[in-house]
Amino acid sequence: VQLVESGGGRVQPGGSLRLSCAASGFSFSRSAMSWARQAPGKGLEWLAGIYGGGVTVYADSVKGRFTISRDNAKNMVYLQLNSLKPEDTAVYFCATDGADSLSSGPGLTKGDYDYWGQGTQVTVSS
Repeated sequence: VQLVESGGGRVQPGGSLRLSCAASGFSFSRSAMSWARQAPGKGLEWLAGIYGGGVTVYADSVKGRFTISRDNAKNMVYLQLNSLKPEDTAVYFCATDGADSLSSGPGLTKGDYDYWGQGTQVTVSS
């Protein structure tokens, strides 16, 4: 299993970014995918998930600003980040168990998913 994130960078407050995660080595279309982040000095925060059939779930903290989507034909999952704030600065990860299930909510750890990407840095600063 391989998950490779891309699309991070530096953006001004109020700006947007689109993160991508390329997946391989498992049955992507049958697997739920999640995005999580880790800010400096803080624990992991689950942000959003999407089931194989396309149903989406969001953390309250990002609902209305972030949008998760997937392209099963390309084995890709995306996270559109809008109205970015300095507190959104973090390393963003995609993750999966290779099954159509999600682990969400507070207290997320790396043990909650079997597979993680290496992460992509998002920095929101003027």
